[in-house]
Amino acid sequence: MINRPLLITPGEPAGIGSEIALKAWQGGISDICLIEQPAQIAQMAASLGITAKIREIDDPASFDSSSQDLHVIPISWKAAPIAGVPDPANAPQVIDAIRQAALWSQSRTAAGIVTNPIQKSSLYDAGFAYPGHTEFLASLSKPVAGAPLMMLACDELRVVPATIHIALNKVPAAISTAMIIEKCQLLHASLKANFGINNPHIAVCGLNPHAGENDNMGNEDTQIILPAITKLQAEGVNATGPHPADTLFHSEARKTYDAVLGMYHDQVLIPLKTIDFFGGVNVTLGLDFIRTSPDHGTGLDIAGRGIARADSLIAAIKMARNFADNSQKKKAD
Repeated sequence: MINRPLLITPGEPAGIGSEIALKAWQGGISDICLIEQPAQIAQMAASLGITAKIREIDDPASFDSSSQDLHVIPISWKAAPIAGVPDPANAPQVIDAIRQAALWSQSRTAAGIVTNPIQKSSLYDAGFAYPGHTEFLASLSKPVAGAPLMMLACDELRVVPATIHIALNKVPAAISTAMIIEKCQLLHASLKANFGINNPHIAVCGLNPHAGENDNMGNEDTQIILPAITKLQAEGVNATGPHPADTLFHSEARKTYDAVLGMYHDQVLIPLKTIDFFGGVNVTLGLDFIRTSPDHGTGLDIAGRGIARADSLIAAIKMARNFADNSQKKKAD
């Protein structure tokens, strides 16, 4: 019996969050509790032709795993959400929902959180000072070396960018041997703990084309990345590289490793989203609570039309539940 639910944060209320959450629940995902305005959920369910008996609860401790009801922790939007039109007036509620979900997860009242996409441009006026979800959630967690680590995962590929939401021209100065070592160590531990891989193989991307081609196209690969790999190998971490990124993601190459550490955002996210755009999951590693998310945005262009696909959210929920189950088994052992 499931005792602790996964919390689904609302994300941008003018986006597709409530739609895909309802579609996930309709598809048989019952171990979730939505943080949302009940009237918003009821209205969305009616528009989608989904019959949902909403049960309002005050906190995750009141979740009834034997019930077929859709559990909702109520919030109130300051401005009535209009599909496709974000309103900054609702930003404080979006931020508070994420913060409260993290607190409930840290206290183990909830099994973890699955965050619907946010519209960052609408949050900045409310004092949101972070480049994205990942950095904000890390600020709510106990500090861990190498964290936050943003992983994008699907059935065929797991990737982690060493740098996340920074300009491309700032990447060379942002990477260091020590940073790569820390992130690979955290990735190694997470692959073992969360994914059950005993001796994970981490393929490390080079920064430059052809991994620098013997320093003819930049020396970061030999001066920064290679020393990190050498040190990791000496510590027993199965890391290899630096590998040229252009030959690392075809089907045969993907069979040779368990995860890729890339040097910048698009280097590894483009391959993953090309392979499985609708089923990819965003995971934040190194937090003191479980967090996953769909790997797509708010979908403002299709909000309110009833055509949003819930594949990525469903995959994110299932992955979070697997993480929670693995954690529980580890404690039991």
